[in-house]
Amino acid sequence: MKNLRRAAVRASFLGLAVASILGSGVALAADQIAIGLITKTETNPFFVKMKQGAEEAATKGGVKLITASGKFDGDNASQVTAVENMITAGVKAILITPSDTKAIVPTLKKARAAGILVIALDTPTEPQDATDALFATDNFKAGVLIGEYAKASLGGKPAKIATLDLAPGVSVGVLRHNGFLQGFGVKEGDPSIVCSQDTRGDQSKGQTAMENCLQKVPDINLVYTINEPAAAGAYRALKAAGKDKGVMIVSIDGGCEGVRNVKSGNFAATSQQYPLVMAAQGVQAGIDYAKTGKKATGYHDTGVTLITDKPANGVTAKDTKFGLDNCWGNK
Repeated sequence: MKNLRRAAVRASFLGLAVASILGSGVALAADQIAIGLITKTETNPFFVKMKQGAEEAATKGGVKLITASGKFDGDNASQVTAVENMITAGVKAILITPSDTKAIVPTLKKARAAGILVIALDTPTEPQDATDALFATDNFKAGVLIGEYAKASLGGKPAKIATLDLAPGVSVGVLRHNGFLQGFGVKEGDPSIVCSQDTRGDQSKGQTAMENCLQKVPDINLVYTINEPAAAGAYRALKAAGKDKGVMIVSIDGGCEGVRNVKSGNFAATSQQYPLVMAAQGVQAGIDYAKTGKKATGYHDTGVTLITDKPANGVTAKDTKFGLDNCWGNK
């Protein structure tokens, strides 16, 4: 009798835990497939679209999608809690864009040990094989493309570069930054890099970072940004300082608003990624695993395209019409 009571209490606890995650007050049916999605934030347009793509794929596949996110880019604690809750809920797969690519690894190890398929989206963990698979843009290539474009567009003019980065040690930021440097043909510490600031990919922090750089070096003529929200912040700072016409901004994301900023001339170019595709492919991999036991493995490249209306010699690109038709992975 005591064992039965204990079992009932445990079942009740698990039901409450699942209901809390789902936000619906209803626990998962015994035979229902559930897939988890954990993004860095729920406000960045990139992750908003990623969630949308996952929801559409889950609906199409007839599975339940459980979602969670960090409170800010870099919020590992919230992601750890989300993974642990999803393990309790009995999900078959967890898709995650890790905020702290190293600190999250022990928690993901627990999920895999519980028989859950773990897939990184957009941002690889460190080490990359801490997840079963990675569905992502080649972030290094995305950086190379805008670096090559910026170099060709300057046409031999000496560069004074500001890099508005993500945060120390986060793999996606490091890959994009290093790719840009390689594409532009300089190494870390080159005197042409006159200012570097972290933004966590946030617009307001991007604006502050650009203001700081302008105070340090007023005649900056090239700005690399980790993503388009940071680029939008940089543009605001440049416009307020009356310098928006003489400074080239290059960025990465290729979201609809970002492409419109390229079309209007606020940004010179962006490397377009496809988070809808990442999410849809990740959810499908989770469904396949739940139904067949077959795990997705390794790296799955979801593509990247340079978008600009001012082509540079020797750099392959598409125009903003293509960018708007395909922003976030609409097609």
